[in-house]
Amino acid sequence: MKRGFDIVCAATGLLVLSPLLILIARRIKKEDGGPIFYRGERVGRHGKTFRIYKFRTMVVDAEKIGPCSTSEEDPRITRIGHFLRKRKLDELPQLINVLLGDMSIVGPRPEVKRFVDMFTDREKAILSVRPGITDWASIWNCDEGSVLAGAKDPDKVYLEQIRPTKIALQLKYVEEQSFRTDLKIIFLTLLAVINPEIKMIREIRQYIIPHNNPV
Repeated sequence: MKRGFDIVCAATGLLVLSPLLILIARRIKKEDGGPIFYRGERVGRHGKTFRIYKFRTMVVDAEKIGPCSTSEEDPRITRIGHFLRKRKLDELPQLINVLLGDMSIVGPRPEVKRFVDMFTDREKAILSVRPGITDWASIWNCDEGSVLAGAKDPDKVYLEQIRPTKIALQLKYVEEQSFRTDLKIIFLTLLAVINPEIKMIREIRQYIIPHNNPV
């Protein structure tokens, strides 16, 4: 059921959003003439690597001139990139990854190999499911760039302040996954993107954080 749901949602989403996707692609190309997509390597189900589709929001070869984690003040982010990141529009091309079977609509966000290599034996359970476009951690921390803003070492801040709770929430999803949970996450993600500060989302963030991982 989950795979069928993913295919229907991804295909419908790409079709309905095609005018917006084309408009964004043109704006990216017009800004600096570089590639439209960012195709960074991520680790997926069972540890298999794949290339993720995202609208490019940073300068070409940004990963070669800076850290893996990105603050909202990162000078590598382009003008159109700031707009896309703030509204999560850069994530839309991942619907292609869903159609290809690399990802699911809902599932733990895929990580770069460097951070996956840090997984403990228990944390490796995260790799037992397809990574997703959104999950509990995405709702809890829907604006990672602002958390990292001003950090001299964004990767260190990510590892110390974000990753522990993010991992706990990803394990929570793996252990409690169900179709009903997926629908709930999709609904709450849409609310968080529209307005991350509404009372419902603030309360839910506190509710979903595992009690042994306070922030």
